Amino acid sequence: MNFPYNLSSVAVERSSAGPILQVEMSMRSETDAILPSANQLMALIMESRCMPEIESDVEMAIREALANAVLHGNLRDPRKEVRISCRVQPGRGISIVVRDEGQGFDPTTVPNPTAIENVLSLSGRGIHLMKALMDEVYFERGGTAVHMSKRVRQIDSLIGGRENVATR
Repeated sequence: MNFPYNLSSVAVERSSAGPILQVEMSMRSETDAILPSANQLMALIMESRCMPEIESDVEMAIREALANAVLHGNLRDPRKEVRISCRVQPGRGISIVVRDEGQGFDPTTVPNPTAIENVLSLSGRGIHLMKALMDEVYFERGGTAVHMSKRVRQIDSLIGGRENVATR
């Protein structure tokens, strides 16, 4: 079977808080590669059981970041790749970096999708959505790399113990 992604490495480190998962992968700059690549990464994240209560938030942010890299960064050029790095740390959270080979952009020039003149626009909500779903989102390398993270915080549960809950 020919997969639209390449799972470069999956490493698990042992720590006192539990296993730390590090994933490196790349995918073709084609729209039909977005969903299988996001699904593969999410399967590994879900298997880590680090943040089950917010996996849907992380999944949506990953899909948006991959779509932006393919459509806006690499302009669907199949000769270019999107690279994904992911680190899952029990008790701490998850960090994801998505890099494209495009020309980059200035994130400060992206129109606010909630502004009245943009509400009916058919695009332009991806970055806004990523920022709403994740605790931290920032761009580097002239806009060709997006860094996203979601932290876990400790709260007292109703039965007096402690449990991990991702921040919202």
